Amino acid sequence: MKFIVSSSTLLKQLTSISGVLNTSSNLPILGFFLFDVRDKKLTVSGSDLESTMVAEINLEKADDDTKVCVPAKLLLDMLKTFSDQPLTFSVDEKNFGIEVASDAGKYKLAGASGDEFPRLPEMDAASKMKIDSGILFNAINKTVFATGNDELRPVMSGVFFALEKDGVTFVATDAHKLVKYHRTDCKSGKSASFIMPKKPLNLLKSLMSNLSTDVEIEYNETNAAFVFENYKLVSRLIDGKYPNYDAVIPKENPNEMTIDRVVFLNSVRRVSIFSNKTTHQVRLSIKGSELQVSAEDLDYSNEAIERLNCNYNGEDLVIGFNSRFLIEMLNNLESDEIRLLMSAPNRAGLLSPTEKDDAEDIVMLVMPVMLSQ
Repeated sequence: MKFIVSSSTLLKQLTSISGVLNTSSNLPILGFFLFDVRDKKLTVSGSDLESTMVAEINLEKADDDTKVCVPAKLLLDMLKTFSDQPLTFSVDEKNFGIEVASDAGKYKLAGASGDEFPRLPEMDAASKMKIDSGILFNAINKTVFATGNDELRPVMSGVFFALEKDGVTFVATDAHKLVKYHRTDCKSGKSASFIMPKKPLNLLKSLMSNLSTDVEIEYNETNAAFVFENYKLVSRLIDGKYPNYDAVIPKENPNEMTIDRVVFLNSVRRVSIFSNKTTHQVRLSIKGSELQVSAEDLDYSNEAIERLNCNYNGEDLVIGFNSRFLIEMLNNLESDEIRLLMSAPNRAGLLSPTEKDDAEDIVMLVMPVMLSQ
């Protein structure tokens, strides 16, 4: 059985789905792509058992239908060396040997039966909704960095999707920081919620960074699928109850500071170099219209202090934060100025942009660290 495909098209599609592969798996078949040729279309799939990514390619020529597994790394390494040209794939359906013919020569790969590849989960009793790819990209981009890595609390290792009739909310937390991102310009026909793992979300993010299209989300109790253009990603959902995130967001925050985001970000970056390498603590001392950012590492007698101008309403306040969390959050906010709301040195601070889209609402919570005296 033979089919012909453009080398650059194939490389682009295989590269886009290759991030799902698990190279350290005990199952050898997970180091393969599944090639499924049907009706002059080539469907390529990669899987790590938890998530499966699928891309579709129109073929120049195919003389029959076939299904075969192709070694992923070998094929990718080979495709990267070709200029754009048609490649002819010949599949021996008895021993699953694959021969690839190019302008320059022939290359043989040992394939495997397509029946060995993990099956795509059936989306039984699935609900559906549509969302703009730009909105979904922003939602993932602004939340996924705040997910946790604690194996004992798997629900925190993903992003919580709350689909409602009045909008969609995306939440991520690792117990030290929390992001809540809400959109009113996309709505669900019925209320539902699920927790998406971070790996497939990062794959989606990389695919949608330059797209402008609708994404159809299908979901049921166990899986969620994202379908757009010629791609489909299906992922097993994280099982469990997500923590009550609204309960940890402080409602009364009388102390409000407004400051230039980039100036604040660069100051925290510089000063944090001198912070303790275990706590990464930076101290914010706010008095009047002056913010003092400082850090010290007593073990090595390192110290840094900077003074910045800000707008501040509230009582004089000294509070400590983990600089890495602050930097991540300031990097993921896009407005020129940001607002930091606080109530007390032992209570969480809330970061939000001063300018935002009318349909968008975002709040980032960062827990304080105890100040060393």
